[in-house]
Amino acid sequence: MQFKVDIHKTLRAGGREFQLRARFESASKRVVVFGSSGAGKSQMMKAVAGLMTPDSGRIELAGRCLFDSAAGVNLPPQRRNVAYLFQDYALFPHLNVRQNIGFGLQRGWRNPLARVDGEAIRYWMEAFELEQVAEQFPHQLSGGQRQRVALARALAPQPQALLLDEPFAALDPGLRERMRAELATLQRRLDIPMLMITHDPEDVRAFGEHVLRMENGSIFRVEENAA
Repeated sequence: MQFKVDIHKTLRAGGREFQLRARFESASKRVVVFGSSGAGKSQMMKAVAGLMTPDSGRIELAGRCLFDSAAGVNLPPQRRNVAYLFQDYALFPHLNVRQNIGFGLQRGWRNPLARVDGEAIRYWMEAFELEQVAEQFPHQLSGGQRQRVALARALAPQPQALLLDEPFAALDPGLRERMRAELATLQRRLDIPMLMITHDPEDVRAFGEHVLRMENGSIFRVEENAA
């Protein structure tokens, strides 16, 4: 089993309360949480990453407990061994491609600092076909190149799972289709579980194996993608 989530959180925004209740189990390697904006997808993802603490419940990844309110377990983000790809990719604007990927290696869980060398960085640049833009800065890159840099930085530390927050939202329609296929190919090649949140039905059809439908803070339907 890859993901096991059963959490509750009371959120307050705009003078009202919002109840987040997320419960699911999945052994699939590509899990997609689908729902409209404001459904609670990002909050659920932040709870898995350790960026938000639920009021109660339990989160497991590959049999390892990340959070358990009853047992008093709440691993900090740096000990959860999951990578988080933000919607805007969150690349450091003052670092070039090589340095951004190197930062990912420095923050790795399995890669000691002694292995942050040119060979390790070159491996990830080659894996994502970034050698030609190694010295360029984020503002000099195309949308697809920025996404590849962000993926390389996230995967360089060899995380146990990758969390993706609307990864194609910033791309133009023509590029989205190609990047969806590239990400699915990457997942199969690296054999790493990925949990994606999206409001785009095309993401669901192209990427999801296990699909969770979320609305008003609750997962109300779970289905397998027949595509």
